[in-house]
Amino acid sequence: MRRKFLAVLAVLALGMVFAAACGRAATPTAAPTAAPAADEVTAEVATQAPTDEPTEAPTETPTEVPTEIPTEAATEASGPAVDMEDDLGNRIVLETYPQRIVSLAPSITESLFAIGAGDRIVGRDTHSDYPPEAQNIPDIGSLWQNLPLEAILALEPDLVIAAEIISPEQVKQMQDAGLTVFWLKNPTDFEGLYRNLRVLARLTGQEEQAEDLIKSLQTRVAAVEDAVASIPEDQRPVVFYELSAEDPAAPWTSGPGTFIDYTITKAGGKNAGAILQDPWAQMSLETLLEVNPDIIILGDAPYGVTPEAVAQRPGWDAIKAVQEGRIYPFNPKLLSVPGPRLIDGLETLAVLLHPDVFCAAELVQPDPQAVELVCPLP
Repeated sequence: MRRKFLAVLAVLALGMVFAAACGRAATPTAAPTAAPAADEVTAEVATQAPTDEPTEAPTETPTEVPTEIPTEAATEASGPAVDMEDDLGNRIVLETYPQRIVSLAPSITESLFAIGAGDRIVGRDTHSDYPPEAQNIPDIGSLWQNLPLEAILALEPDLVIAAEIISPEQVKQMQDAGLTVFWLKNPTDFEGLYRNLRVLARLTGQEEQAEDLIKSLQTRVAAVEDAVASIPEDQRPVVFYELSAEDPAAPWTSGPGTFIDYTITKAGGKNAGAILQDPWAQMSLETLLEVNPDIIILGDAPYGVTPEAVAQRPGWDAIKAVQEGRIYPFNPKLLSVPGPRLIDGLETLAVLLHPDVFCAAELVQPDPQAVELVCPLP
């Protein structure tokens, strides 16, 4: 169980819940305040997560948008292809677009493939396993503990792209070893996702492909927003998103300011964890009973948690979602890895929360397994 608990914490951070926090994971205590993480497998979406390995927070404030320094001269044949600042304020200059990229986050890997630059990735972290083609790229190992510096150097990359799972100190370590590193902060909303896609496009010369992708993502988000706009407030369900329930009397959930909180609201629901003070916290069973959620979303389903097991937990039979059988397994990477699949996560939540509205809607890519739970067969 301990290994499963650590795994689910790893899946739900990094890296994309949408917390505005920077930095890396903190060690959980009796009253944890950091996020169960994963832009190792992560939120990345959540940018802070309890782990067994204490980490350090960035010591510099990231700039809001990477600055492209060159003006008209940069477009001349003699100018560099890339002259930008990353989100730590480091200036990156490349005479030609990078052809050998090492990706140090699942969100970076997914995004590079989505904008047509996936074939330039020569190394990726263990948890960068999507799209399926990514699994054919050499695996440099896990980033959860020690930075695999020797493995990165052996690949001779012309650019390393890192997300918030990598600390500023580790960026410096790579720079001191002679590597060129671009550090990209995690987004906190869909606009931040689009911005990051544009940044990666400028780094790789894939602007046209990125703009086409962004337009399609914006169209999908707008379709959900338009449908949700007509749903009255009293018909928006209270949703408990379970990150982990190793202790059923105090399960982990996503609090205010996280990407999960943001997306539940976008999908027409109310986050049960919004009443908590911390972005990632445990909710007592007593509080959970008071909130009495209409729906329970199991972000820990990949680790063996089932609706049937939830229904058998002591005291949980008094919860409305349990009584009505509205407990749904969920792929946590759709909300924890801040890449283009975040929109899949929005569509999937929308179907689960409002099947009467969205089962008949022409959504592009909701999780089919989730749709089967609530939508009648054609």
